[in-house]
Amino acid sequence: MKTTSPPLAGVVGWPIGYSRSPALHGHWLKRYGIAGYYIPMDIAPQDFENGVRSLPRLGFRGINVTLPYKQTVLPLADKISDRAALIGAANTLIFREDGGIYADNTDGYGFIENLRQNAAGWSARNGPCLVLGAGGAARGIVSALITEGAPEIRIANRTRQRAEILKDQYGARISVIDWNRAADAMDGAMTIINTTSLGMAGQPELNISFAAAPASAIATDIVYNPLVTPFLREATAAGLVTVDGLGMLLHQAVPGFRQWFDHSPEVDAALRQAVLAA
Repeated sequence: MKTTSPPLAGVVGWPIGYSRSPALHGHWLKRYGIAGYYIPMDIAPQDFENGVRSLPRLGFRGINVTLPYKQTVLPLADKISDRAALIGAANTLIFREDGGIYADNTDGYGFIENLRQNAAGWSARNGPCLVLGAGGAARGIVSALITEGAPEIRIANRTRQRAEILKDQYGARISVIDWNRAADAMDGAMTIINTTSLGMAGQPELNISFAAAPASAIATDIVYNPLVTPFLREATAAGLVTVDGLGMLLHQAVPGFRQWFDHSPEVDAALRQAVLAA
């Protein structure tokens, strides 16, 4: 008798124990009664390529990719989405029925959807954006902001050269700000974003004044541990609307789950609680 195997997906990293993706996808699988599995997998660097290529033969429909593999996974893909190619990294793989591997980057999508859900009336078109940091996370967010029509994106990074690289890549809408002038660059900025690790548990705080920020500006941090970072606490004290980083994690998972498990999941309060409790 022929049996149908349950759909499989997972997340690959090194190490993987910190990931909250299993709790996230596990919540959705249970909520929607889907007889599938989402599996965390530690794969050492020397085993990464062979390990990923073996997964479709084991019944996997795709995986999430986290540190340190978001960039090194791209050469394994047969097709790369425009946004993953532009960013130079992927966090979502889809294993196609023809045996091919499709690589995508949904971080920017998650960032935008988090603001849409949690900041009423927000639009990238509302005015200039200030991005603190110029690493991989900033690259995905800048790409998404440009796609969404941000008129100007100011980038401040401790190493100015890295910000200049983003300006070279993304063009005229980018302006580079010296790190020690970042607080002044809040003048007129309608969206203020921390993409650095400053303020994360175990990291130094990001000390910055919001005195120049418009009263109607939105401040958001991609860090979600702690949920209320010093950056967000200072923004709230200055009277700004704030959006924490957990929603970005939740929303970036939606496209992959939809592809792997044939269901469009909902990001809601119950999902937040499930992931926070993990």
